[in-house]
Amino acid sequence: MKEIKRIGILTSGGDCCGLNAVIEAVVKAGTSKGYEVIGYKMGYDGLYNNDYVVLDNNTVRTIGPVGGSIIGNSNKTNLFNHKKYDKDGNEYYADDSLVAVKNLQNDKVDALVIVGGDGSMTSARDFKRLGVNVICVPKTIDNDVPYTDQTFGYSTAVSQIAKSIEAIKTTGFSHNRVMIAEVMGRHAGWLALEGGLAGDADIIIIPEIPYNLENIVEKLKERFERGFKSTLICVSEGARPIGGECTMIIDKTSTDGVRLGGVGTKLAYDIENLLKPITGQTVRCTNLGYVQRGGTTNHFDRILSFRYGSFAVEKIAEGEFGVMVALRGEHLVIVPLEEVVGNGPIGETSHGGTKNVSDDADLLRCARSMGIYLGE
Repeated sequence: MKEIKRIGILTSGGDCCGLNAVIEAVVKAGTSKGYEVIGYKMGYDGLYNNDYVVLDNNTVRTIGPVGGSIIGNSNKTNLFNHKKYDKDGNEYYADDSLVAVKNLQNDKVDALVIVGGDGSMTSARDFKRLGVNVICVPKTIDNDVPYTDQTFGYSTAVSQIAKSIEAIKTTGFSHNRVMIAEVMGRHAGWLALEGGLAGDADIIIIPEIPYNLENIVEKLKERFERGFKSTLICVSEGARPIGGECTMIIDKTSTDGVRLGGVGTKLAYDIENLLKPITGQTVRCTNLGYVQRGGTTNHFDRILSFRYGSFAVEKIAEGEFGVMVALRGEHLVIVPLEEVVGNGPIGETSHGGTKNVSDDADLLRCARSMGIYLGE
């Protein structure tokens, strides 16, 4: 195995709390082994533009608690199918992966730590196929990456959701309103379920359990008749009605032209039309948005990020590449990237699957036993 002298790191995909703690751990663990560490700016964009900064212990000594990433994020760049524009402004796509490989060679980078979710790790798998020594750290507030018990950033996001719901409940109580909090999570309900539980929501709606609008209204009427004049509903952005589709928002900046979102607003409109003539209650929606991804990284996520980052460096020293580090119970392990994101052709979107809330999840049992309605 070639001697490791220099390692690179990039943070790709959306931002979340814990990214800086991973960077800190990689730098400190790397320098303790005698490695030089560089950070490519703005994810894969930095790799393409060869835009990087040298990182040392002094650079990272205070960044652990800080949300976001000191080297920046980009969630729009796939170098294997790179969106570009010609001189007339016309959009086209090109495979610019070899530009990145050449930059890594010129920068004398012996191993690359890629911190990201399924899309970022799909590109990592493809760079592995081109001979790059890659190792991945799973990142997303959605907690939907398979083969790991938890992703860093999730715990802090749950805390942010719980605090926000607690604040929303008080205004709902004052006005006898039904309050809806829409949270992130894509097609997995972890954030809504655990955030809703922590924030003491009355109704939680997740993608894994399609909701019935009429039944939700009946539950609200029942609560009103029992003296509960306000109700807090926590709904995941990927939730959908029985037999229906997810609510989407047109977004020209998205690779698909649309993105998940708006289900809370739609529910508020539909519920109020059915409920207000009976109870007189109005319904209001708050989309928590990017509040969930920012703030100060909590202690659980800091420690998990430190563990992930330092373990990745240990695996680099042992020559383990083309893998993702993962949490299994109390221990960290490595998982081949092909298992995580699938073994599809280069440039193709991940087909590794999503870690969803299972029918027998203990969190569901807990919610139901506490009288929380799940929208069935």
